[in-house]
Amino acid sequence: MLNNQILEALKGYTAKMQKTVTFVLQTGEHSKRNELKEFLTSFVSVSDKLQLEERDLSGQVRSPISFILEVDGNDTGIRFSGIPSGHEFNSLVLAVLQAAGSPVKLDDSLKKMVAKVQQEMNFEVFISLSCHNCPDVVQALNQFALLNPNIKTEMIDGGLFQDMIKERDIQGVPSVYMNGELFANGKVTAAELIDKLLEKDPSIAQANSDEQMPLQDVVVIGGGPAGVGAAIYSARKGLKVTLIADRIGGQVKDTMGIENLISVPKTTGPELSGALQQHLNDYDVTVKEHLRVTDIEQGDIKSVTLSSGEVIDSKTLIIATGAKWRELGIPGEKENIGNGVAYCPHCDGPFFKGKDVAVIGGGNSGIEAALDLAGIVKSVTVFEFMPELKADKVLVDQAEARDNITILRNVATKEIHSENGKVSAIEYQDRATEALHTQKLDGVFVQIGLVPNSKFLGDLVELSRFGEVVINEKCETSQPGIFACGDVTTVPYKQIVVAMGEGSKASLASFEYLLANSSRLEKMYQDHQSSQSEAA
Repeated sequence: MLNNQILEALKGYTAKMQKTVTFVLQTGEHSKRNELKEFLTSFVSVSDKLQLEERDLSGQVRSPISFILEVDGNDTGIRFSGIPSGHEFNSLVLAVLQAAGSPVKLDDSLKKMVAKVQQEMNFEVFISLSCHNCPDVVQALNQFALLNPNIKTEMIDGGLFQDMIKERDIQGVPSVYMNGELFANGKVTAAELIDKLLEKDPSIAQANSDEQMPLQDVVVIGGGPAGVGAAIYSARKGLKVTLIADRIGGQVKDTMGIENLISVPKTTGPELSGALQQHLNDYDVTVKEHLRVTDIEQGDIKSVTLSSGEVIDSKTLIIATGAKWRELGIPGEKENIGNGVAYCPHCDGPFFKGKDVAVIGGGNSGIEAALDLAGIVKSVTVFEFMPELKADKVLVDQAEARDNITILRNVATKEIHSENGKVSAIEYQDRATEALHTQKLDGVFVQIGLVPNSKFLGDLVELSRFGEVVINEKCETSQPGIFACGDVTTVPYKQIVVAMGEGSKASLASFEYLLANSSRLEKMYQDHQSSQSEAA
């Protein structure tokens, strides 16, 4: 199962392991057990610091195709049920290396928070091996388990545990349970997992309440193409830069096909996100990933409070928080998220194999989703509100050439129906005749554009009626020292290449502002710190 090229790569990755990691495989009979054993045997062959044992783990794991990771004989709390191949292979490799002593790639503030959890938490993560979002969740929870013995986590391949999928009515991944109760459903990020930990126990944020970084020149909020572009350009100027993001790549990470990034003929969102991370690593940028901004105090010095409890002071801010999927806002949508309503065809498409689904939206993302789904499902019906599709002609031609794609134009979706907790039909209106129709189907994929991630700003800066941050040609906002760039702003044409350029422009404008004001701001900050020390 692991070819020579993969095995050679594994030899390199595991060459510096300091601790012995053992895969402990549950005994018993299962049609896939020999395949899993062969997979693990091949894996451990690359290093004498890797071992495979077969042992009765009754009470600790659920199946003969389950295994745990032990380090020097001690349980790490990490379990895998199924064969972690596909996108989850990296999750296994990272778990092995981090269990053996490689640094856990979480910010120190997050490590402190996770380590402070007192409650016993047993996580189950239902995944699809074709889901490119699932590894983020699996890897985050694996790290939580390594940081805190009160936390255990298990990756479960939904394809091999169909009885559990049916029993729990799971129709979207990743689907995360904690102590048997639903914890997070559908598309979820590591940052959202942290937020949910904070909801369970707000006191863990106090671990960072006294943390104080040096005064920053630039704080960038957002880790997509615009945010990373701004951070890199700022770092190249020799500035003190901090980037805060729920994840590097942002919305781009969910886009599988990218063919319009000039000079890069073809790439994917995960690949581009990895390239952004790698480029960012080349510069002296403090990265606060998996965190949110909860408050911004405006003034000559901007104080940014994070969900971890940390407060960062900065001379300038660059807002690059991008956008998120727009919702339909019709009855039955929110109620059925994860039960037939989805926003990521790449993640949740495999759950609708052989079924009838709808795609709402006739732009590029909608037609691309229809084409992706057409190879998996029985049929796809595209619902477009306008009389004509907005997608590129090359995509429309491909869709119209598919026998199992039907395109309905000039229709308004009115309601999503469900039966027994699952999507069963969609109600729509012909806008020309006003006649109502109901079409039976099993899933609805919403692809109607984006909403700017600006709600957290409140009235800090001027926003358009659409919630976009209003900027001028230099990416300046209504507040001095605060800049914005990318999809969160009023800049037209929400494109990756545009966002990168806007991020770079915002950084240059910020640098220009610092040239004129940095000395004054530095003195103000020092005077403020001195007065606080005297008061204490």
